[in-house]
Order: sequence, then C-alpha cells, then structure tokens
Amino acid sequence: MEEIKIPVITLTCKRMSELLGKKVDSNELENVVPWIGLDIEEKTENYLKVEYNPNRPDFSSQEGIARALRGFMEIETGLPKYKLSGSGVTVRVDPALAEVRPYIVCAIVRNVSFNDENIVELIGMQEDLHWAIGRNRVKSSIGIHDFDSVEPPFEYRAVDPDGIRFVPLNWAVEITPREILEKHPKGIAYAHIMEGKSKYPIITDVNNDVLSFPPIINGVLTQLTEETRNLFIDVTGTTIRDITSTLNILVTALAEGGAKIESVKMEYPDGTITTPDFTPQKWNVSPDYVNRLLGLNLSQKEIIRSLEKVRMDAKLDDGKLKVLVPAYRHDIMHEVDFVEEVAIGYGLYNLNPTIPETVTIAESHPYQKLSYFVRSILTGLGFNEVISFTLTNIKEHYEYMRTDGKPVELLNPVSSDYNMVRDALLPGLIKIFKVNKHEALPQKIFEVGDVVFYDPDAETNATRKLCVTAAITDKEVGFTDIKAIAEALLRELGCKQWKFSQISYPSFIEGRAASVEADGKMIGKIGEIHPEVLNNFDLEYPIGAFEYDLEPFLEQIKKFGGN
Repeated sequence: MEEIKIPVITLTCKRMSELLGKKVDSNELENVVPWIGLDIEEKTENYLKVEYNPNRPDFSSQEGIARALRGFMEIETGLPKYKLSGSGVTVRVDPALAEVRPYIVCAIVRNVSFNDENIVELIGMQEDLHWAIGRNRVKSSIGIHDFDSVEPPFEYRAVDPDGIRFVPLNWAVEITPREILEKHPKGIAYAHIMEGKSKYPIITDVNNDVLSFPPIINGVLTQLTEETRNLFIDVTGTTIRDITSTLNILVTALAEGGAKIESVKMEYPDGTITTPDFTPQKWNVSPDYVNRLLGLNLSQKEIIRSLEKVRMDAKLDDGKLKVLVPAYRHDIMHEVDFVEEVAIGYGLYNLNPTIPETVTIAESHPYQKLSYFVRSILTGLGFNEVISFTLTNIKEHYEYMRTDGKPVELLNPVSSDYNMVRDALLPGLIKIFKVNKHEALPQKIFEVGDVVFYDPDAETNATRKLCVTAAITDKEVGFTDIKAIAEALLRELGCKQWKFSQISYPSFIEGRAASVEADGKMIGKIGEIHPEVLNNFDLEYPIGAFEYDLEPFLEQIKKFGGN
C-alpha cells in the first residue's frame, strides 16, 4: 500500500497574476490563501507551495485556486459560467463492459497551449484527481489525448487480454493488454484493478487505433507534446458521479486558462448521455441553521454575499436559501457543508472566540488518566511511544495480518488507504516498524489508543475501547522477551493474578502465541509475529508483540493518579 499522500501544488506569482487579473506577489498570496483552506509549505519570492485538503479536488490546479481567490477577493463573485459547444463526436459503449468498467464520460478541449512546464502541471493534476476522487484509479481514471492524432467516432469496448496490440506510453514495441499488466511499470502497479476480469477495457478510434487501456495506460499514439492544441479527454470508472465530477473539475480548470470546451455524446446500450454537464446542483439551506452552528446573527443578505464569495449563487425563497453549487464542487454533500462555506466567505478572521458560560472544574477523563499511567510504565521499561492513524484499510489491517473481521467502514473515504476505523492497534505498530526498518536495532515501541468494533446492538453500530499494544524487533526476539514486558505491565497495573494460555492465532507463529487473562478477565493476546505477516510488511527481523484491552482497568483509575 502507498504511504499517506499530502497533495501539494505550486502557485507561481506570474501565473496567479494572470489568472486573477491583477499583479500579486508571494507576500499577498501568503496572506490570503490560508483563509480559503490552504496550508503554506514553502515560500520564495516567485512562488508558494501549498497543501490543499483532499476534499477539495477542485484545488488541484492553479486555475482552480485562482477561481476561488477571485471570489474571496471579490474580483469576481457568484457562480462561474462556462461556454459549452457541441462537438458532434460520439463514443459507443460496449455492453460487455458492464461487468468490467461500466462507465465513461468524455470532452473535447480546444485551443490549449503547452510547454514542458504546463504539461507537467496537467499530469500532476491528473494524478491528484486519480488519488482524491479515483481512489488510486479504482473508482475513476483519466485519459488525456492529443485529439488531432486520432479520428472519431470512438468506441469504448471490451477485448480479450491478448485480443489487441498497441504501443503504450514509455514503451518501444506493440504489446497486448495482458503483457502490459505483466511487464509495463504502470501495468504492474495497477494490475490489481483488472484482477479476475476476463475482458479488458480499450478505447479505439474509427481506424481501430488504440487511445487508451483504462485505467492502466494511454497509447503512445496520443501522447501530449508542445505541438498539441486540442485534447480528447476520457474518464472511466465504476460510478457516474465520480467520473462526471472528475471530468468537470478537469475541463473547467482548462476553461479557466482560456480553453474552449466541447461536449461528447456517449451511446450506452440503454440510452445516450452528453458530457460534460455544467448544470449546478440545487440545495435548500436554512439561514437559522447556518447562524446557529456558527454562533452568529448574520442577515440573509450577508449569508448570500458570503456564498457568492465562495463562487455559489443564492437567493431567498419562502424562508429558505436556494443555493446553486458549481458542477466542479465534488465535496458538497450535506447542508452542514454550507456552514463552512459561509464561514469562509464571511471571513474566518472575523469569528471571535467566546468563553463558555458554564462554570466547571477541569479534570482529566478516566481514559486519559489510565493512558498516562500506562505510558509512564512502558516508557520506564525502555519503550518509545508512537501514534498511528485511527483510520486504516482492510488490506493492511486484515489481509496483511492474516486475519479477517467486520470493519467499521467509512461511507466516503478520501483515500483507499484510509477506508475503515481500526479495531486493533498492532497492525499500525507493525507498519511503523516498516517505515523505520532502516533505523538501528533493537526497536521497542508501544501505542495507547482507541479502537472501534462493529457492534449491531449499539446505537451507532460501533463500540469504542481503549487498548495498548507493545512490540520488540531485533535480530533475535523470542516469546519470553515480550512476555516479560507483558507481565511487568500487568504487575504495575495492580493485577493480583494472570494466566497465559496457548492459542492458535493467524498473526502469530503456531506454538508461540497465547491469550492473556488478568484477574479472571480475558484482556488480550501475545506472541511472535508470523513470517508471512513480516513479509507482507517487507520486514526482515522477528517481532514479539502483545495487545491488551485496558477497559477492565478503568475501575482502578484512582490508584493510577495523575491529571
């Protein structure tokens, strides 16, 4: 699995001045971009490097950020308008793709002007969209082609793995789709998306020339160059919403740069659709709801003006605000999202902090008291504390650990790497060993934190627990090494008696794993990590580890002290 990715984009003063219609320097950009949700990574005289939140994929280009800034700086407010012409180009969709990669949307973009720098920017935007919306190309993927190199109409069709040959990008000879998955670096990286498929998706033109093997690689025939002036863009995937959002974000950014957008007709077996579609989303928003959540008393006019500054249109109708949201805003999913938009448009710097009216005496939560005490024990035993992400993914959490379970999954994860809430701490600890395998041995680390279990009887279908895990890796580590630490922790926690009973557990080596019972309650497991788990995490040296449920010790919290 990939490590976490922070999307970063470079804002050059020259390009931002062109897009904003006024000269700006890096100091002015530095002062304004944080108020629309961008974090500054690096600043020079000529540019800023900024991080943007993955839930704003429309910020994946300088054009998208400049569009937002024009509203915030009141250079141009309200819903952006884009001209859209028909191209007459069609794409026929093969019904055999229904079980492979069923959906495609397309557009033609004319009058682009490329050099090495903006080709790199466009490819960077493409990859950011692959990650933010496409879940690393699984849900959606983009093909950008030199339109003048091919001849419409086009066909999106299913082929046998060895049923066609073409030259992919960064390759010298014709090969089949199957060979691409086996030999080409991109094919190897994304072969898992085609796993189990008997047919592969291919886009061809009227002459049977191959534009793309989505979601893997384009053909070299349509490679972008500095001479490219017109683009054919395809987005394929598993849901219409994701691929249309991706297309809208990409082509409106190009339109902001002066390109002309033309629509394409997709001929599906059950009907025809035309894309891109810039029809705004329509929402009803309560002004009282906005004010209540913000703790303000904004007038309806002030709320409307705030929404216009974030490039939306709004008008009052029967006590509700009728809001039009631009088609490139993939992130608007609930009325609460408009509260944040109003806050940004109003100016986060205008929000004054207030002191709660309730008079209380502060005290640490029992979970915190227990956590502090456990931390002090394990640091005293020579361990270093680490903190891993509460969110993880099914592959690393279960498959890599040779286990299974019923995860608490996220409905709309921003990344395929973080699509569930952890129900154990140990997988995260082992992943930290992987990241630090170049460091000196021995390594002794622990973590105290929350896990969440699926619980159909709970109101939220989930139950939270406080747990601790600790592990040692070295050239030689045995069961007795980690058992000594596990017993020392129980002793310091005030346990009167405990018992280790041999068990079989997939993450541990057979015969070197045990359940742990303390004062009559089953609290966890201990063992030596299985070699297959080590291989899955690309680790070389043995690991001994245990994980305890700390909930049974909450009753003794007064003994642990601390605030």
